[in-house]
Amino acid sequence: MAAIRLAFLQGRVDVESVVEEANLVPGKERTVRDVLSTMAERGVLEELDGRDCYVPGPVLVESDRYDLDFERATDGGAHRWNSAD
Repeated sequence: MAAIRLAFLQGRVDVESVVEEANLVPGKERTVRDVLSTMAERGVLEELDGRDCYVPGPVLVESDRYDLDFERATDGGAHRWNSAD
């Protein structure tokens, strides 16, 4: 969820920014790199020139058309999206 939030709010995502946003413990960088790569394979993100830096992909760009609430995307996980205020 941190990667999606960063992609929308900052326009770019990399391993370090996801680790910081998600408040992950040291040593999870490889896992984050794998997740970002998978998200790119599925069109959620798009890699910039093989630099481990990503921007929103077509899937994410299209999802923005449906007024999703990303403000609480990292507040307790995906199941909390659009939860009562």
